[in-house]
Amino acid sequence: MKKLQHLILLLVAVSVAACTMEENTDFHEYQRVPLQSEVTGVQPMTGIVVWNTAGVAKTADYVQLEFSYMLYNEVCKEKDVFDWSPMDRLLEQVASRGHQAVVRFRYTYPGYTSAVPDYIKALPDYEQRTSKSEGKDTEFPDWRHPELQRFHKEFHRQFAERYDKDPRLAFVQTGYGLWAEYHIYDGLYIKGQTFPSKEFQKEFFLCMDEYFEDCSWSISIDAGDSFYGPFQMDKTLLDLPFGNFDDSFMCEDHDDYNTRMWKVFGEERYKHSPFGGEFNYYTTDDQRHCLDKEGWHGRVFEDEVAKFHMTYIIGNDQPRYQKAERIKEAAMAMGYEYTILDYRVKGTSVVVDIKNTGVAPIYRDAYVAVGGKRGEYNLRGLQPGEHLWVEIADCYTEGAVPTIECDHLVKGQCIEYNADVK
Repeated sequence: MKKLQHLILLLVAVSVAACTMEENTDFHEYQRVPLQSEVTGVQPMTGIVVWNTAGVAKTADYVQLEFSYMLYNEVCKEKDVFDWSPMDRLLEQVASRGHQAVVRFRYTYPGYTSAVPDYIKALPDYEQRTSKSEGKDTEFPDWRHPELQRFHKEFHRQFAERYDKDPRLAFVQTGYGLWAEYHIYDGLYIKGQTFPSKEFQKEFFLCMDEYFEDCSWSISIDAGDSFYGPFQMDKTLLDLPFGNFDDSFMCEDHDDYNTRMWKVFGEERYKHSPFGGEFNYYTTDDQRHCLDKEGWHGRVFEDEVAKFHMTYIIGNDQPRYQKAERIKEAAMAMGYEYTILDYRVKGTSVVVDIKNTGVAPIYRDAYVAVGGKRGEYNLRGLQPGEHLWVEIADCYTEGAVPTIECDHLVKGQCIEYNADVK
């Protein structure tokens, strides 16, 4: 809750700053400086996401984000002994390509044993259950067991302590059920056993709010279904600053169930927490055509990401169906984008009029800078369509141009902006 309160204060401060600068700056004393710039690539922490094992992760210029599932039992094999080397290897690999990771830890995957640590499975009162899911033998956790509940919270506490501010990590997804996507649509669903009780879910979400300070964690929109999630039972949980992801984006009936689930969580949640997802796999044609320029199922991708303020979409199969140019174009339609509308100088001081021309804000701290000196205002709160004047004193030397600085980038990344100031 404390993080949401901080973000609300940030949004208010940016709004006030915008009004103050526009009202108080004497523009007649400032001289306009020509500035030309163009956004030429997908911006950090946005776009079409590919799996970290995909070949295009190494070669495609439209990739900024790489996705990976991670397994709880790869990190913990003994009680309270955590080996984070698998996570570190993943992050190092992704960062070495100038990208950042989207990570989702999961317990349950059709056709596999569960990723519950072996020491918990070995406890005499832990009951592992196996059932068919998608026609495959699949293990389901026993969420009744107090040690699994304790471990689950401790795991995320230690994860946040280690990676909350790590620039190699863009976004964290979490959840329960198949693929941690907050459902067991096919398989053994036993409330409170193969799927955690709503009471435990609430306890866990409150812990996540406490653990994570900077990194936004996200859950599937399927958690909005009262059959699985606690949010319709306890609406105070909606005040927590988590994001959402939609694993069937651009499906034929997206205007029905999916949209209803989005609305459960609030259509303005994007203002403080990221919205993401994945193209649906209901049919091969959905994967083949979801990025078609003329649209699919009566919807154009760019219009949909603007409507839902999407920052990223997992689209690992898209290189099979779309040309790189189209994937890059679609990726650039997502997330934030900055345009500098005006750039003026008075002595060594500058004012910069900057607008967010994207569909979402940036979700890490970022600042306009000139000559290496940052302005006071945090672009994290600058919403789509909004602009503000940023004043920076004692920074200008002849030829200096604005940059956008963010400490949450890896080597090779930079935030671009558009400008046509004459």
